[in-house]
Amino acid sequence: MTSLGKKTSGSGFTDTDPDFSPISLLEKVRNRGRVWKDLAEKYGVDNPDPPWKINLDSTCEALASEQCTLPVLERRNEEDELSETLYQDVPYPERQLLALVHSMIQRGLIDEDELARRMKFVDKRLNST
Repeated sequence: MTSLGKKTSGSGFTDTDPDFSPISLLEKVRNRGRVWKDLAEKYGVDNPDPPWKINLDSTCEALASEQCTLPVLERRNEEDELSETLYQDVPYPERQLLALVHSMIQRGLIDEDELARRMKFVDKRLNST
C-alpha cells in the first residue's frame, strides 16, 4: 500500500495509512449515477470519451511532474484500491476521476467545500439558458 497520509504543517505528509473512507461530496456525486455513456446517448453524442477526459489526464500528468505532488505509482495504487472498494460500482472514466479527487482531498490539495462551490458554479453555467 501507499502512504496517502494527511498534509502536515510543513511541506510533506505524515506516514499514516491511506484513508479510503467515504467523502461526503464524492458520495453525493457517485450516487447521482450520471455517467458519460448515459449523457452521450441522451444528447446524441458519438464520442466515447467525455469532454473532461483530457483534463483528467492532464491533471494526473501535472500532479506527477518533478515536484511529485502525487507520484504516479501512488496515484495508480490508490486508484486501484478505491476502484475495488468505494467506487467499484462507478464506470470508467468516472471511477478514475472520483479516485483522483479522493486522493487530492485526503492530501489537502483541494478542499471539499471549495470543490463543492466550484461544482455549483459549473452546474449553474451549464444549466442557465
